[in-house]
Amino acid sequence: MGQKWIIDVLDDLEAFARENDLPSVAGCLRDAVEAAKNEVRTMSREVMDGTERGQRTDGGISG
Repeated sequence: MGQKWIIDVLDDLEAFARENDLPSVAGCLRDAVEAAKNEVRTMSREVMDGTERGQRTDGGISG
């Protein structure tokens, strides 16, 4: 499952906000969903490329 669970949680919160007349909150949560999707996608690419955070492509450890 990895980090994708956070997207489901944010989607549920957005739906709740929309259903309860909280359009500003729903909009912020929609932005949060998009940010989470982008970060999960980036993390997935880094894993596939072998460039996970804290790793260098030359085998050393960064940071």
